Amino acid sequence: MEAAHPFYTTREFWVAIAFVIFVIAIFRPIKRALLTALDARAARIKSEIEEATRLREEAKTLLTTYQRKQRDAVKEAADLVTQAKAEAETARRKAAQELSATLARREQMAMDRIAQAEAQALQQVRDAAVDIAAAATRRLMAEHIDGKKAENLIDQALAELPEKFH
Repeated sequence: MEAAHPFYTTREFWVAIAFVIFVIAIFRPIKRALLTALDARAARIKSEIEEATRLREEAKTLLTTYQRKQRDAVKEAADLVTQAKAEAETARRKAAQELSATLARREQMAMDRIAQAEAQALQQVRDAAVDIAAAATRRLMAEHIDGKKAENLIDQALAELPEKFH
């Protein structure tokens, strides 16, 4: 007789069949549990991806908003600098004009004072010249002309004096 293959013995055959049935019987619930777990994980991953996409879009929107705000702020700052420069230039021109006007007034006042001082000095010189001329004339007349004739000449010279100097 031939030796039977150990797998083909009846006891082992039924153990193998029972094992296959057991594996098939366990495989279905495990398969369902695995598929349910995988489906849940896929749904969780899908929701995380959707959340990440939503957050990415929000971030893009915020980035765009902040970039626009930054551009606006830079433009506004540049406008403020330009306006400040223009105002400074206007103030500088106005100050220069006011300084020029003030200097012109002071120069005119100084010229007026100089002219007044010149007029006073000229008047003083004229007065001194008149006094000297009158004194010299008196002395000369006193030395060379008699009393009555001298008085008439002095009176006549004094009467003509204001007309000749003005």
